[in-house]
Amino acid sequence: MAKRALISVSDKTGIVEFAKELVALGFEILSTGGTQKALADAGIAVTGVSEVTGFPECLDGRVKTLHPKIHAGILAMRSNPAHMESLKELGVETIDLVAINLYPFRQTIVKEGVALAEAIENIDIGGPTMIRAAAKNYQDVAVIVDPADYARVIAEYKEKGDVSAETKFELAYKVFEHTSSYDTLIAAYLREQIGKEKFPKVLSLTYEKAQEMRYGENPHQAAVFYKEMTDVGGTLAGAKQLHGKELSFNNINDTNGAIELVKEFEEPAVVAVKHTNPCGVGTANNIYDAYLRAYESDPVSIFGGIIAANREIDKKTAEKIHEIFIEIVIAPSFSKEAFDILSQKKNIRLLELPDISRKVAGYDMKKVLGGLLVQERDTQLYDPADWKCVTKAQPTEAQIKDLIFAWKVVKHTKSNAIALAKDGMSIGVGPGQTNRIIPTQVAIQYAGDRAKGAVMASDAFFPFPDCVQAAAEAGIAAIIQPGGSKNDQLSIDECDKHGIAMIFCGMRHFRH
Repeated sequence: MAKRALISVSDKTGIVEFAKELVALGFEILSTGGTQKALADAGIAVTGVSEVTGFPECLDGRVKTLHPKIHAGILAMRSNPAHMESLKELGVETIDLVAINLYPFRQTIVKEGVALAEAIENIDIGGPTMIRAAAKNYQDVAVIVDPADYARVIAEYKEKGDVSAETKFELAYKVFEHTSSYDTLIAAYLREQIGKEKFPKVLSLTYEKAQEMRYGENPHQAAVFYKEMTDVGGTLAGAKQLHGKELSFNNINDTNGAIELVKEFEEPAVVAVKHTNPCGVGTANNIYDAYLRAYESDPVSIFGGIIAANREIDKKTAEKIHEIFIEIVIAPSFSKEAFDILSQKKNIRLLELPDISRKVAGYDMKKVLGGLLVQERDTQLYDPADWKCVTKAQPTEAQIKDLIFAWKVVKHTKSNAIALAKDGMSIGVGPGQTNRIIPTQVAIQYAGDRAKGAVMASDAFFPFPDCVQAAAEAGIAAIIQPGGSKNDQLSIDECDKHGIAMIFCGMRHFRH
């Protein structure tokens, strides 16, 4: 009895060639709809599923393969005499190979302005049922959902006359991985349409492998980069690498931090990041001056760092960047002259992200042993209604501008965090300490004499007045912090003592 293959694919990559190989191996091809037409048009003998079932396709193609003569042929265990006797009595022939991939639900929902009805119509029903049936009976049926596996299956048929048990098992695993991801996308899309269940009782996530890595955070750790399967606009996953070595685990983590911070600015801005913390931030009327300010913020730490810009990198800016060692530059675009200059260095990574300023919502997740912490992304800066000056001294317009700038920087610095700023540039950043006075001292040390007349931001309230005292000694003119400590008055009194203006903005930005 000739072997039979059921083929019905949305992605028709390589399907004609695959079917021709199967026919040459003595297979009878069963098919439906567009796949049947594509094979017939290529001169391949193909039997319509309706000819097998004796029942026509109906409901605009919604019902084609959901029939006992198809599923019994797939699910019958050849080693079970009762199964085989049942097939004989029912006049059902076995199906030995199933090659199916599903309706393009993912491709449908990423289209701009897609209607719910169109998305629903692209939820496959028969396809998942058939491939799951074939995977369940993997001992007897080879099932293919990935065109990349066609060649492997053909090679084994030619060499051994069948697909090995090991390969069939691997192909079955890929089916359940495929349908799991497919259903997860559907559930996520429908949850988004409902708009009520922000944190579902069961959270299923699906990502696809974007890049194998040499190693992870350290050389002894294996690592891979997975990206979201739908909209990656405005993210590193959506960037195009124009030049340089492959990104490492740490490169991706650091660049993500740089992107998140540069999104805070509408004016031309450059952010330099080291170990996920900003080490230099500058804004100006043009990207060249913004870069100079970011560089001058901390000329030591920027070396070997990551640079993110929210405007095109031009020739003049590229010439300055080229003077030092930089790991990565990511920007909306690079002028031809800028690219020619920067690409002279073999290993620098140049990344293009046209929508780098696009705000991205969604989840922020942290994996912990045995679980997953999930929260909304911190997309707010402060609520203007909560902004109040609590000191006798009032900040000037220029100081308010710098206070907002410093607040953006400290928001993206690891807690406990302090940031100093003056004239549209960071001049000292103190990140990631176990108390608040140490990052204050670190930031002041970086600033040096530049601290005089500068402003200071703290990501959370001052539990004691010691940070204000250190600020006063350094000549800080204004401070922004959330407020909310039981000792707030002590800090206010200390500011009044030294003529420092202090703003309570009412919003904390812990970052761990």
